Amino acid sequence: MNVALYIAKRYFVAKKSTQAITIISWISVLSIAVGTAALVIILSGMNGLTSLVKTLYNSFNPDIKITATTGKIFLADEKLLSQLQHINGVTFVCKTVEDNMLLKYRDQLQITKVKGVDTHFKAATHFDTLITNGSYFLEKNNQLLMGRGVAYRLGVALEDMFTPISVYCPKRGANSSINPEDAFNEEKCYPSGFFSINDDFDFSYVLTSYQTALSLLEYPDGSVSALEVSLKPGTDAAFVMQKIKENTQNKFVIKNKYQQNDVLFKTLQTEKLWTFIILAFVLLIATFNIIGALTMLILEKKNDIQTLSALGADTMLIRKIFMAEGLMIIFIGAAIGLFLGYLLCLLQQQYGFVTFEEGFAVSSYPIKMYASDFALIITTVLLIGFIAAFYPIKVFTKKKEALNKV
Repeated sequence: MNVALYIAKRYFVAKKSTQAITIISWISVLSIAVGTAALVIILSGMNGLTSLVKTLYNSFNPDIKITATTGKIFLADEKLLSQLQHINGVTFVCKTVEDNMLLKYRDQLQITKVKGVDTHFKAATHFDTLITNGSYFLEKNNQLLMGRGVAYRLGVALEDMFTPISVYCPKRGANSSINPEDAFNEEKCYPSGFFSINDDFDFSYVLTSYQTALSLLEYPDGSVSALEVSLKPGTDAAFVMQKIKENTQNKFVIKNKYQQNDVLFKTLQTEKLWTFIILAFVLLIATFNIIGALTMLILEKKNDIQTLSALGADTMLIRKIFMAEGLMIIFIGAAIGLFLGYLLCLLQQQYGFVTFEEGFAVSSYPIKMYASDFALIITTVLLIGFIAAFYPIKVFTKKKEALNKV
């Protein structure tokens, strides 16, 4: 039998002479439970939000993006495309060309990014799943797939099949002219549908066919702003990137999904880290109740300490008794907090009690729980609790003679 643990359990459940000790002990349990549950809920919420952002951006950004080291475009000839296509794990290699252009619809004007995509783009990205109105149709030239925000600002209606959208792009090397329109290439285009990803894309992007964009930009056939590589599920992107570097002799800038938006994802990770640190600090403050509870318990049990000392208990055993008492408070509080946090997160996943406004990408706040977060929370709670329990026990049981004088 573990004597220290047995006595500690008796102290925890037994009625104290001073009711305040019992109250403070259960307040300690409650404070640790609330702090632990808060860590579980908020970290899981941030995981869900990060996962949602990744999903939204990944629907537009390719698995691997290849761009020129210098300049805006490069020539993607058949040899290069064939080399990329034959790398193990690659499913599609899409040619894209992109630049800022001016859109005019009736009396409304807006500068936006026009991205020309080839016929592989739909299959590679499943972009048709993001269409909110109309349909994905870019096979025919002079068709536009518009971001929901761009369409809203221009006042475009899919039902109006007779009013085209004029797309203007500055002519390359154009000289000044009395008529400003002579300095621009113009294409009359018609919207085939609206897409919605998030505001970053919805209010700034319009898709068109690769050939339409080439015509507007006056680029030679085969010119691309980027080659977008789609991978088979489970393929190691780092392996493919290394193969691309070897085949192209490091002539291009090659980025995976996260490197394409490294500032965004680093910001999300930093926010999660600082949120965890702040909540851990709040939990540290909450554990001060343990110091008070153990201090009062040691003072109340002074006669028991003297009796145990007379029976031969050394200082180490006495410290173990009160340490076990403190750890019991921590374990019970942490267990309750983990259960409550997990239960609330599970309910949010199933029923979505916390919702977003209508029109957001998802209807309810996303939650994603990771085992690594739970392990980190448990380790943090136990470490903070151990430090909080160790201090009063160390001070009040420093010497056996001091205990007898209490």
